[in-house]
Formats: sequence, C-alpha cells, structure tokens
Amino acid sequence: MRTASLLVTLFVFLDAPMLSAQHKIGIFDGTTVIGNPKIKGTASYAAENQTYTLSGAGTNMWFGQDEFQYLWTTLQGDFILRTTVHFKGKGKDPHRKAGWIVKNSLDTNSKHVNASTHGDGLTSLQYRTSIGGLTEEVKSANTSPTIIQLERRGTTYIMSTAKFGEEFTQVELADMEMDNEVYVGLYVCSHNPSVLESATFSNVRIIKPVDPEFTPYRDYIGSNLEVIDVETGHREVLYQSAHSIQAPNWTPDGKRLIYNSKGHLYNYDLASNGITPLNTGFAVNNNNDHVLTFDGSILGISNHNQEDNGTSALYYLPSKGDSLPKMVTEPGVGASYFHGWSKDNKKMIFTGNRNGAYNIFTIDIKNGKEAQLTDLPTLDDGPEYSPDGKHIFFNSVRTGNMQLFRMKKNGKDQEQLTFDEYNNWFPHVSPDQKWIVFISFPKDIDPSDHPFYKHCMLRIMPYKGGKPKVLAHIYGGQGSINVPSWSPDSKRIAFVTNTGSY
Repeated sequence: MRTASLLVTLFVFLDAPMLSAQHKIGIFDGTTVIGNPKIKGTASYAAENQTYTLSGAGTNMWFGQDEFQYLWTTLQGDFILRTTVHFKGKGKDPHRKAGWIVKNSLDTNSKHVNASTHGDGLTSLQYRTSIGGLTEEVKSANTSPTIIQLERRGTTYIMSTAKFGEEFTQVELADMEMDNEVYVGLYVCSHNPSVLESATFSNVRIIKPVDPEFTPYRDYIGSNLEVIDVETGHREVLYQSAHSIQAPNWTPDGKRLIYNSKGHLYNYDLASNGITPLNTGFAVNNNNDHVLTFDGSILGISNHNQEDNGTSALYYLPSKGDSLPKMVTEPGVGASYFHGWSKDNKKMIFTGNRNGAYNIFTIDIKNGKEAQLTDLPTLDDGPEYSPDGKHIFFNSVRTGNMQLFRMKKNGKDQEQLTFDEYNNWFPHVSPDQKWIVFISFPKDIDPSDHPFYKHCMLRIMPYKGGKPKVLAHIYGGQGSINVPSWSPDSKRIAFVTNTGSY
C-alpha cells in the first residue's frame, strides 16, 4: 500500500501544473506551464513599452486536456480582457494559437473559455463545459486579428476581434457556467510538442466594468490616463487612479497634461511623472471643459458658479494658474460649457443653453458680447476652432443620431462629416491640421447623452473628411476625450479609460 500511495503521489506531482515562483510579471501574478509539455515556456514583461512576450510549447488545447504556457492572474465577477497580439516568426505549425483563456483551475483538464487566434488565421471562441470534457468552439468570421477582447457578463462570454483600424467582429457563448473566482490570462500553445512558439502582447488591459445599477455623477470607478501612437496604435498607461479623472489637455510645449478630478485641475509632468495641483483659486467645481489657447498662455474653464445655483459659467486665467479666474459669461444667462479658443485668444466658443435649447455661441472675453452660430431646437455641442482659425468643428444631433459637422468661423456653410449609426462626439483637429480624432459612443444610447462606462471607439478621419478608422477600442466615454488632447507634433493623443479595482 505504501508503494501504491507513493506512485499516486508521484503521478499527481508530475501531472500538476508547474508554478513559477510567485512574483508579479507586469499586472499578472505568475506564469505556469499547463499540462506536461516536453518543453517549458517562458514569460517576460518589458516595462519600457508595457509589452509581454510569451513562449510556449504543447501538443494542443483540445479534446479533454490542454498544454500551453500561461501568464495569469485571478478575478471575480464580470470583466473585460483586451490585448494586441502578434506571433513572432513564421511558425512551425499553422495551428499554433495565442489569446486569452479563462479557467476554473490550473489543471490541464479544467473547464475554460478561450478566445484564440491561430497561425493560419482561424479565430474562434473555444470552451470546455465540464472537467475533462471535449473542447467545443464558436468560429468567428474574422481572420488573423491583432486585437482580441474577451468579456464575461454573468454566464455569457463575448469575443470581439479586429485588425488595427477596424471595428470589432463579435461571437458569443451563452449559458457557460464557470466559477465566480477564475484564473484569467494570456497564453501561447505551439501545437507541436517539440517546438516553442512565441508571441508579443501589447495594449494589455484587464477591466472591471461598473455595476450596472450605478448612478451617474454619484458612483465612479477608477481611471487610466493613457497616450496612444496614432500611426501604430501602441498605447501606454501613464497613471492609474482610483478616482475619476477626466479630459486631459496636452500643453503646446509638450511638457505636461492637464486633467480634471473631483472639480479640481492637475498638472501631469511627462518627464518626471509628477502630479501637482493647478491653482484655479475659487473655481473648484470645474467640469471637464478646460481648454488652452493655441499658444498655451491662457486656460479657459467651465466652473459651476455656486452663486448662480451651480450653473456652469465660463472663466479664464493664465495657464500657470498664478492669478484668479475672470468670469466671462454673466450670471443668469443660462448654462455655458466651454470648448475652444479663437486663434487670436479674443473669443471663447461654447455650448450654451439659451431660450431652452443648447446651441453654439462665441463670446468676446473683453466685453462679454455673445454671438450665436447655430439655432436649432436639438443639441449642438463640442465646438472647436481649426488651428488656422477658419473653421469650427462640432457635433450635432440634428439628423437623428449624433454626428460631426463643420462650419465657417461665422457659422455659415454647415456641412455634415460623419454618416454612420454611431453617436460621434467631440471632434479634435490635429495641430498639423491633417486629422480629426473623435469618440464614437454605441448605437443604442440616447444620442444627446455622452455617458460614462461604455464600450466606445476613438476614431480618426482626414481633416477634409473621409471614412473614419478605429484608433482604439476603449471602455470609457464621458471624460475620455472631451477636450483637445493632441500632442504638439500630431503623433500622439492623450485620453482616459476606466476600470474598477481588481
């Protein structure tokens, strides 16, 4: 009996997953060989570009057991997993695969859900419904994606995939019972026991979505301050906060970002990563409509004036915050939300509630004279001057859903720029005047709303108009990109995404 017991113990030991020493690898808890492949893989993290590299062997991830290299952490409840993945080299086997996998345990035969891309382009949502059961799959029409997202909503799993620049293609698995507490992570399987295959994973995000019953403007989740390279789509998280932070401006000298949190403004120094308050004096109930003049010398803000029942009013002050703000709009005229400056620093452009409707106005900062540029009963919002001062870009719900428009600086020749089913908000023109970046909210929201905590897209289109392409798939919305946030060289954009703690 002692010999049999020893054999069982030895078998269990050999068949058990090989866990690395418990040290964090980026945002993950560790790396593990699942199953018993002939060659052990590796996992590493490059902090300088926030990229993971995985090498893995393994016969397969199919039938009743799996062999692969796993980079994992643990989560509870609902989540969204997203990454950009690239295989390294041509590969030995066309069935090599990489992606995200959710497991009940680190056992080789665990129940799992697996969002996979293969070396030959096959893209599928694979799953095992019972311990040791056969693996099944839902194939996607998408092939050879570089972006893979896997979302859990209760017992439903949604795989969304795309190449950079494209919209998502989705497939769904319903009624998949998994533990509330699961392992989640990245993996590589070579589909060949004698070969190590490798892949890089960038733009890795683990997102805890908001409680569906949250109350907007009362209940908040955390924030990531990010920048993205417009040409490559590579993203970098600069700062993570448990608070709601919103609307980063990029200063014209390229040295800092200005963002809003809890009504206050803050400087983020890009060289030192230091954060300091920007002194706005009595104006400590700012919303996320703060914009710098084109030369960076003056900062315009929208602050809720407590002497006017909390109504949003326009103010300006030196961008260094070394003197008190000056009010521009008069108390009692109606809510005013600032969005941009004229080229000569003499006029502020804003969305104002006048006579029961929100339209677009300019105001002379010296004499307070307003000029109305649009006049419709529906919402016009997000106005911004082009860098040459000749045009104004804005968004309007006049055609049914929210779309982008352009007009001359005097309000003439208003023309529509986008024509799709999304709700497109906040057009921002690049400093070199070649591009417009904007945020696209889902099709199923109120077109006049720009809510928190939604699956959105940052999209980009040529300055003169044309078909938009997707710059980034994000979880965010309100506060993500409300203000001009291009880098001075027009190569990067700053924005905010959201996640709860995990």
